[in-house]
Amino acid sequence: MLVGRSALETRLTAAVLIVGGGPCGLMLANELGRRGVSAILVDEKPGTAFNPQANATQARSMEHYRRLGFADEIRREGLPADYPTDVAYFTRYTGYELARFALPSSSRASELVKGLSGSWSAAELPHRVSQKYVEAVLRRHAERLPGIKLNYGHRLIGYTESDDGIVADIECLDDNSRFQVQADFLVGADGPRSQVRQSLGIVYGGETGTQRDFMGGRMLAVYVRSPEFYASIPHAKAWMYNCFNGDRRAFMASVNGRDEFAFHTQLRPGEDESSITVNEAKAAFQRACGAPIACEVLSFLTWTAGHALVANAMQRGRVFLGGDAAHLFTPTGGLGYNTAIEDAVNLGWKLASVVKGVSPAALLDSYEVERRPVALRNTDYARRFADSLGLFAPAPEIEDATDAGGEARRIAGVYLEQHARAEFNIPGITFGGRYDGSPIIVSDGSQPPPDAANVYVPSACPGGRAPHAWLDDGVSLYDLFGFEWTLLQFGDVTSGHAPLGETARALGVDVKLVTLPKSLRDLYEADLALIRPDQIVAWRGSASQAGTIGRVLARALGHGAGDGARLAS
Repeated sequence: MLVGRSALETRLTAAVLIVGGGPCGLMLANELGRRGVSAILVDEKPGTAFNPQANATQARSMEHYRRLGFADEIRREGLPADYPTDVAYFTRYTGYELARFALPSSSRASELVKGLSGSWSAAELPHRVSQKYVEAVLRRHAERLPGIKLNYGHRLIGYTESDDGIVADIECLDDNSRFQVQADFLVGADGPRSQVRQSLGIVYGGETGTQRDFMGGRMLAVYVRSPEFYASIPHAKAWMYNCFNGDRRAFMASVNGRDEFAFHTQLRPGEDESSITVNEAKAAFQRACGAPIACEVLSFLTWTAGHALVANAMQRGRVFLGGDAAHLFTPTGGLGYNTAIEDAVNLGWKLASVVKGVSPAALLDSYEVERRPVALRNTDYARRFADSLGLFAPAPEIEDATDAGGEARRIAGVYLEQHARAEFNIPGITFGGRYDGSPIIVSDGSQPPPDAANVYVPSACPGGRAPHAWLDDGVSLYDLFGFEWTLLQFGDVTSGHAPLGETARALGVDVKLVTLPKSLRDLYEADLALIRPDQIVAWRGSASQAGTIGRVLARALGHGAGDGARLAS
């Protein structure tokens, strides 16, 4: 820590200054550090998250963690390996069970993944793990990377931008000492009240203030420890516990599978969030339980559901926005945190390519072009899930031990099971985000499959995730990809053309040639496919187009975007 020196005396330099040490900022630090690009991260919090926060890591995020080498470490965090990840609905947790969507444990998911095809053909399956654990893993790996400096307990005072870069003033909150950071680029991953976004004059657009019976309005989040919970509940364990009645609706995720839970309930009209006490937070949990189950409140806070917001811009000059600073979700579907991870992945390789001089600065213009439409798409999906859950009201008699109560529970159970399948079986959302229309994607004139939440059709149509396959030796196709660029050839396609190594050296880029059996050609419907560092198909073509690889790669790196029609022909 730098103490007792003026800002004028102390100036640190890095390629990128990251403001915000949540999932987006930490993932970006890992992406940059793995590429040898220096970064300084600052965050006002004393460290990574204490509260559970987001509780679901989608399969696509897990595939990125696998690419970085720590998916297994993430999968060991949170719930025990044999803990079921069911989503269950109850009148109250000790009351009637209404519906249950059964999902596999972490260990079972690891066994199942190699046998799945179609919508769930993937290198990884989802993992139900609280954000606090994910952040800790991301931090540990980022801190080990040369050139990466993480500064928690520090805040951005302000910054100036010029043709030479960014100069930012940083303050240490422990002793109020200050220093400057000089960087080429600044990334604001500093949350929904983003100082960086406000400094740019960029505002959110979209839907806010939506009121629903549930998941719309003020919410109370309680991080609770209750060693007696499982023994007190006459139902099989679940990962997500939903409470559905006319009195106190709630949802609750198991954090560690033993005694910690992330409980959320809707505040009623007239309840003053500023005056809520620990005892009231405890009582809200027990009311949802339907019994005075002993518990300890570890922390509590309030938050607002009913947002589907996306910043009107995600970049300006040398400054970029990611994560909650760029888009704000109602957390149905668990889409906010996972969208933030994808922001960091998309921006990371592009910043590194520009910093290293491989790509022109114009490459960075593709960040907003690619990521903002996905943010609009994902916030809309989350809003639909919130409507489906929050606008479905419980019948007044749903808790009654009567025939009418039983019928109300049957009707609710049918609806809630359908809702659970719609919200938690979402391969289309997970894998189907696309970058159509991007200047660095070379279209071949084909049309992608329709965008649907619950169905994903693998397609190598340029602009989408590379189709995945398990090879005969049980190896994931993704594990054969290079860390940077990959050229897939199905059979010996490139022989007789300019060697790929010469083309890559001329452009200063790392490209790995992977030869696959022709039996896999139907998966990509092409002889050749160029895969970006983020596992997106940049181009595909026939054997006769092998000689154009140099120009295709140049465009995908941000050079000569106007040549797209000619390259695709």
